[in-house]
Amino acid sequence: MHTAWDAVHTDYATHTALPGPTGLAESTDDWLTLHREAPNGHLLAPTGNQMLASLTSSRPIHLMHTTPYLDAIRATGELHGSAGCLVGALYCAPLTVTADGLRPHNLGSYLLRTKPDTKTLVFEVRPEAPAPAKGLDYLRLGGIHMDTYLAHRGFLAEGEDEHLRQSAVARVCETAGFLDLLLADARGQHTTSTTAFFHQLVQAVPHMPFLGYLYFEVLSEYLLLYSTSPETKGYALAGEMNNRLYKELAFAAVKTMGRLFDLALFNPDRAQLTELIDRVDPALALGADAYVRRRLPHLFACAALGPGRDAGAVSFRYAGADFDTLTVMAPYLAGQLVFREMRTLPRYPALFPVFEQAKATSVYAYWNSQDISVPFNGVLPKGEIGLNLAFPRASCAAWVAETCERGLLHPTEELNLLPVPRLADLRGTALGRAAYPGPSTGPTASPVLVGETSAA
Repeated sequence: MHTAWDAVHTDYATHTALPGPTGLAESTDDWLTLHREAPNGHLLAPTGNQMLASLTSSRPIHLMHTTPYLDAIRATGELHGSAGCLVGALYCAPLTVTADGLRPHNLGSYLLRTKPDTKTLVFEVRPEAPAPAKGLDYLRLGGIHMDTYLAHRGFLAEGEDEHLRQSAVARVCETAGFLDLLLADARGQHTTSTTAFFHQLVQAVPHMPFLGYLYFEVLSEYLLLYSTSPETKGYALAGEMNNRLYKELAFAAVKTMGRLFDLALFNPDRAQLTELIDRVDPALALGADAYVRRRLPHLFACAALGPGRDAGAVSFRYAGADFDTLTVMAPYLAGQLVFREMRTLPRYPALFPVFEQAKATSVYAYWNSQDISVPFNGVLPKGEIGLNLAFPRASCAAWVAETCERGLLHPTEELNLLPVPRLADLRGTALGRAAYPGPSTGPTASPVLVGETSAA
């Protein structure tokens, strides 16, 4: 399984990207070169990125976590994880030690400002050795999702299994024309105008929600790498990407993001896109549609097909014939579809600990083998970082912290906590509360809610 996890972890200390399909007009290394040449491209390497430098230094690493469940954490003395862009890690933001207190990364400052009803925990992790600058790219988890589904199909009723397979095929059939257009664009064969491209994209997202995640991450990448606003430059001098940009984009684009951070709903049309970017960073508004048109097809091909597959040999008009054909032609997309369709099953709260815990346990083992005590969201090294709850070779101290008028964190109460490599109960997470409302499971069943994640 380690090879499968290698395929979804980007090592930012190297000058090569994760491999993609063959037959594309631009390789993953071509895109990496373009990204490194962007105004904020230096933040893609440990020499320029404060978070990456901290991880690879072997020095103590400081993290912050916001939670509404401090009383439950005290009562149980345990920390649990939650599924999301970090699979099973405890979602945190980096901290930098200063003479006056712990300075939050700008992502942490954003969380402190926008989550007023939460308490803040501070962790100090002391690893025995430097960690690699490897981050997990959740957009490439399709192969992991598929392997987990195949290994645990026996937990599904026959009707549930058939529903997953038929629904996945139906979604491909409904969007096959646009998916083939994306592959054609990725191969350099532009067959339609940019206006028609966006019209089809907006229509496709409700039928293929994974496209909403890809669309959002393309725009996040564009904003984070190319913004030259004074605020972004200030963060860049501190070795940080400007997280406010994509946060504001998401909340402006989808009215319900405050209830559940669900990128399946992200599908602004071309005019709305220009307006949204103009609100976030006006200097980038006019180039946003061109960037999406060029980048989204390539990212889709990589996320749907996986490495080494011939993009020229795939047509979704044929891949949607049946589920077995889909898994052969586009295994990563099939995995993403099964993963998301499973959430629609009435029994998903009961199935969640089977399928999601299996992935979390597997990635814990991978991180341990790689000396990764604090994994991070590797779509970009923007500051979304986590605590590996299963790591055996690092000490971890925890405190409750208060924020002073200067925005610095100050530990006030040390906690004796046990990191437990287990996911919190689904109903104690934002996804569970939104999708499966019902009686509270009680504080002991769900002691920790992971902070907001872009991979709900």
